[in-house]
Amino acid sequence: MDNSRGLQVAIIGAGPRGTSVLERLAANWSAFPEGGRPRLTVHVVEPYEPGPGHVWRPDQSRHFLMNTPALFPTVVPVGEAASGRAPSLVPVCFDGWRQRMLVSPDESLSDEDRAELAALTSSGFPSRALYGRYLRWVYVSVLSCLGEGFDVVVHQVEARHVQRVGTAFRVELGEDEALEADAVVLAMGHLPAQLNREQEALRDGAARLGLQYWPPAVPADVDWNRLPPRKPVLVRGLGLNFFDIMTHLTEGRGGRFVPGGEPAGCALTYEPSGREPLIIAASRRGTPYRAKAKLDRYVPRSVNLRYCTLERAGSFAADGVQPGFDHDLWPLLHRDAVWAYYCTLARTAGLGEGFLEKLQDALDAPDSDWAAKLEETLDAHVSGLDRLDLEALARPFGRRRFASAQEYNRTVLEYLEEDAAGSDRGEDDPLKMAIGAMNAGRSVIKQVVSDGGLTEASWTAELRGWFEPLVEGLASGPPALRIEQLAALARAGVVRFAGPAPRFELDSGRSRFTVTSPWVEGGTYDAGVLVEAVMPANRVVYNRSVLLRRLLEDGLVRARAMMSEDGVPELSAGLDVTKPPYQALGANGLVQEGLYVLGLQLTSVQWGTAIAAEAGASLDAGGRTLRDADDIARAILGGS
Repeated sequence: MDNSRGLQVAIIGAGPRGTSVLERLAANWSAFPEGGRPRLTVHVVEPYEPGPGHVWRPDQSRHFLMNTPALFPTVVPVGEAASGRAPSLVPVCFDGWRQRMLVSPDESLSDEDRAELAALTSSGFPSRALYGRYLRWVYVSVLSCLGEGFDVVVHQVEARHVQRVGTAFRVELGEDEALEADAVVLAMGHLPAQLNREQEALRDGAARLGLQYWPPAVPADVDWNRLPPRKPVLVRGLGLNFFDIMTHLTEGRGGRFVPGGEPAGCALTYEPSGREPLIIAASRRGTPYRAKAKLDRYVPRSVNLRYCTLERAGSFAADGVQPGFDHDLWPLLHRDAVWAYYCTLARTAGLGEGFLEKLQDALDAPDSDWAAKLEETLDAHVSGLDRLDLEALARPFGRRRFASAQEYNRTVLEYLEEDAAGSDRGEDDPLKMAIGAMNAGRSVIKQVVSDGGLTEASWTAELRGWFEPLVEGLASGPPALRIEQLAALARAGVVRFAGPAPRFELDSGRSRFTVTSPWVEGGTYDAGVLVEAVMPANRVVYNRSVLLRRLLEDGLVRARAMMSEDGVPELSAGLDVTKPPYQALGANGLVQEGLYVLGLQLTSVQWGTAIAAEAGASLDAGGRTLRDADDIARAILGGS
């Protein structure tokens, strides 16, 4: 480091992850004795507004909601979870900020912000725009706390290239601008990505036939008003992006959801504006993600993990064993989900004297015996209709065939109505409590499997192969309101469902997109528009970021190769990095000192990188991204 200019740091990407790095740098720098603080200049490189970044822009539609309640997210360490780390200069999570703004509103808040804050509760689901306001507030508040000798320079452009120059780096910005840095943090978040082969064929065919193909995108980047009213639109995907699209094309076009209506007992009725398209939705499982239960906290009060604890799940590593997911970790989490389900069922429906004691004995049996003993206990006390089969939830309709599109759509509507009713029951719904246990266990597993804590074959084939889609479909779903709205739209005929395992094709003779399901007889739909309701693929080798492509081409970074189940190495989704503080490994396998990676591009060494830090959670578990930011900040300052 050139002492005459002080320590120069470049943070590339200033959304939530980059903001956390800046906050951690400020906190750790402030913890130095006043006379011993190094001169520090942080270059924030972000083409959008620092703080919100790209995804959380405050100017986006209020129809785009977060899928976590207000009480959950934070970008700074708060409470006891931050012990042992430098205290934050702005120790305020999102819910704490919400309460502050009610008492003393920030002058930058818009009328829409104030109205949303007035209606929002801790268990409510905020808009992404409002969360963006929080991120902006944290960023500005951190800047206001900086002492003399800590400077922040914002470059509101896109970084184009990073090159090593001796022990430092040259960061190219735009055409003629560049900066020098002693350390660079890649906190790039969501990146544009190449289409897969099927998507490329659909795009090219659409261009040839004069159709509209809408590729994967961040929902706030898209002008949804361009979709034609009163005409069919095929939408592939029933995850979180689908609900953004659905709401924008209905309520966003003047339609109204009103309480109650026909049939009796339904939560909402939809009154169309007449400007909606006919939405024809399809996904592999044929149904959307399940709704979150209506609770006053993130993990249900009745859920207390007994098996998938950090002590038990972490005992393999303590004994020098690298566990497999299916063999070692899933049996622990499975037991907790079973216990949560049947405890709730016993409390709400009654399952006979002594049932819970017998259930406990079965679950406490060795791994080789517990499943059989569980079946014996259930055979004696629980009817088949009330049984829990967690893995079957990944296929809601199994291998059932439907005689018509009408039959299938009626069945999906019943599924939606029951899911919404289960959310209403909250702590009294057995399935939602089993899902709550899986969600709680997900944080434990995330901690245990990180940084090589799982065999590579198990990581790819088991954790990422089948469990991740299952748990995301169950525990990462939208607020219950969105399922109630989807049911209302289905009743109104605005949304129809094509069926499981859909096949999207181009009919060149008719110049139409088509979708069919092998499980639905006669359920063929066609349209002139196909929308991909997913985010761009988070795989570094398929990215279209100028910066990351050039880093890969130059060999400054590389994708991590992992051994597949059949013993063949394959490139994983994320970058290859060291143990924390996650410095990049180059194409030659050497550590790139001073080049740090944080966030989505760590998906090769961490699971669940897209999940926000949980307010008050341990920095080793639910707050892991904050620990990573702190590790990077301390490494940077330690090298000063």
